[in-house]
Amino acid sequence: MMNTSPDILFLSHGGGPLPLLGDPDHQEMVESLKGIANVISKPSAILIISAHWEASVPTITSGAAPELIYDYAGFPPEAYRIQYPCQGEPELAHQVSRALENAGIPAQQDAQRGFDHGVFVPLKIMYPEADIPCVQLSLVNNLDADTHLAIGQALKSLERENLLVIGSGFSFHNMREFFSPITPDSQAKNKAFEDWLVTTCSSQDIDEAERTRRLANWDKAPHARFCHPREEHLLPLHVCYGLAGRPSDKQLSATILNKASGMFYWSRKSAT
Repeated sequence: MMNTSPDILFLSHGGGPLPLLGDPDHQEMVESLKGIANVISKPSAILIISAHWEASVPTITSGAAPELIYDYAGFPPEAYRIQYPCQGEPELAHQVSRALENAGIPAQQDAQRGFDHGVFVPLKIMYPEADIPCVQLSLVNNLDADTHLAIGQALKSLERENLLVIGSGFSFHNMREFFSPITPDSQAKNKAFEDWLVTTCSSQDIDEAERTRRLANWDKAPHARFCHPREEHLLPLHVCYGLAGRPSDKQLSATILNKASGMFYWSRKSAT
């Protein structure tokens, strides 16, 4: 029987284009993404939920050849010459839209939208040949945790062999702290939230009702609002877990911009 369960990965994508510019504070992240790409069977297509696109309803790129959106400022000229000429996948976009609509979630398709850096930065590291078609799915701009868990659950009805679903965010995203002096207090807060996240996403001792409850109420976690003053970089994880519905198979850690950061992988081979 054909296995249409997807591989699922939540990744921390770093700061703007810096991972592609040789920045030493992103070296661990780059190595982690290269390593996990070697573990995952090469996908036939990629569906990616980026923290850098919010819309009033879930919206899906449906163009055949989306351009890149250089949605950052203040970087050297080479940051605006980055290329990642992967193709879109209009049929997959239609399937995603139908899956959401069939679950009672209104959705839209956008044939003009390009790929933001939450898409092309990690994919250029993981799949530099740019030979895998990609579709991007937006967040919903209410930033509601339950909404994004439900979006993930709706995607369970997708039937696409060897699909990779990526949530591209950051397990720590406090811009002020990235550029503040490192202190024992900030490190302790960062670690406490990361530990909570690892337990929540990976522990075999938590049932799925409790795991869902914890993610729905993520802002009650230790130092949640210190690590995420605004939650757009965490919510791609909610979509990933909503789709997976089980503890992650692999957890990776990387220090990015002097902050402990996590990534989580659910293998389609472990899905039942």
